[in-house]
Amino acid sequence: MSTTNEIKGRGRVTVFPLEGLTVAYTTQSSDERGLGDIAVVAVTEPHTDALAAGAALWVLARSAWERASNSQEQARWIITQAMRARMIKAHPYEDLPDVEWTAELTRHFRLDGLFANHEILTTGRLTLA
Repeated sequence: MSTTNEIKGRGRVTVFPLEGLTVAYTTQSSDERGLGDIAVVAVTEPHTDALAAGAALWVLARSAWERASNSQEQARWIITQAMRARMIKAHPYEDLPDVEWTAELTRHFRLDGLFANHEILTTGRLTLA
């Protein structure tokens, strides 16, 4: 049985296309230090179920990179795509510096070590306000 965790936030969101999906990337912090150690990478299609949206990213990670044979590597691949989109800032990528959003998160994955300043990857569906 899968559960959905809904969170709301405000801040920087990078929106980018990824193999037929529209994906959003933002961060959350696990404590008051505000380190952004939680990566929120979620599909933005409004008519897609949150569970299916989050699963689509993991399926894509498995199929796009042959070496991504386990969940740790797949999570790193997903985060790498999000970080790449944020860094290149080229069309059709969109960097929204201050936007309200709501995420329905269906997977919470702890990395086995710090990766791109993230300890946790969460996936699901994200809606921009």
